[in-house]
Amino acid sequence: MADYYDILGVPRSADEKEIRQAYRRLARQHHPDVNPGDDASAERFKTINAAYEVLSDADKREKYDRYGDRWEQAEHFDRQGFDRRGFDPQGGGDFSQFFRGGNFGGGPGGFSFSTGGATLSDLLGGFASDMGGGRGERFRPKPADVPVEITLEEADHGTTRLVNLPDGRRLEVKIPAGIADGGRVHIAAGNSAGGEFNLLVTALPHERFDRKGDDLHTTVDVPLVDAVLGGVAKVRTLRGQIELTLPPETQNGRRFRLAGQGMARLNDPDKRGNLYAEVNVVLPTGLTDEQRHLFEQIRDGQAAAEMPSQ
Repeated sequence: MADYYDILGVPRSADEKEIRQAYRRLARQHHPDVNPGDDASAERFKTINAAYEVLSDADKREKYDRYGDRWEQAEHFDRQGFDRRGFDPQGGGDFSQFFRGGNFGGGPGGFSFSTGGATLSDLLGGFASDMGGGRGERFRPKPADVPVEITLEEADHGTTRLVNLPDGRRLEVKIPAGIADGGRVHIAAGNSAGGEFNLLVTALPHERFDRKGDDLHTTVDVPLVDAVLGGVAKVRTLRGQIELTLPPETQNGRRFRLAGQGMARLNDPDKRGNLYAEVNVVLPTGLTDEQRHLFEQIRDGQAAAEMPSQ
């Protein structure tokens, strides 16, 4: 099966934006509507979509990078402690030890093995295709997690980090817009052992915004007079200030949805979540005698209105 990266014409180190741009370019070129009656283009279009479906999904891409076209069996391989790039990454054994170890009986007269129902072909899977006719590549461990911390603004815009790799190198890497707290970014930093790793992202708390998925939540202070009579409140977003029109008699705690003012969406940063602004009515302080008298008049008027008629 053709390599998905080759199908889209991108390197294995391509980020989400590069993959998305390559897909859109090829999809436009081979779309059936552009090539009516061309079966070859239609088949090519299906192949392009299949490649993009995997490489645009961080979890599927990580499995594909590890197991190739057998990526859908990743969970089974993981349970066996097997990685197409090397046997038993936790134990450090080599391939010959795999046949001599606990999975295979190495006694005279042949061997038997227990793989939880998997065949030998299932276990080896894509590994054999990487052996290159006997010229196998060096066995490598699974990608290590390299922790990084970013701000909410950086998570929204995307950013870069200079990270220290487990093998001692330093590398500037891209973190895509829309990444969530706890998200992983797979980095292919070369073909040598340890040349791949995952950024494990921690998003720092923000003083003003709470993030829930692609949506943000905040509070906006509103003077009592604007809450009562209506007015305009300035709402801070991650990309500047916008104005929120308040209707008369806006209640404390009322929540307004500001469409498209939330977080950029991972793999599609041109689309954004929503911002929910909750009103916090601020009572006046330091009233003058005249202002206090006006409030007393309001209170007296309300009390009169609530009295039952005789």
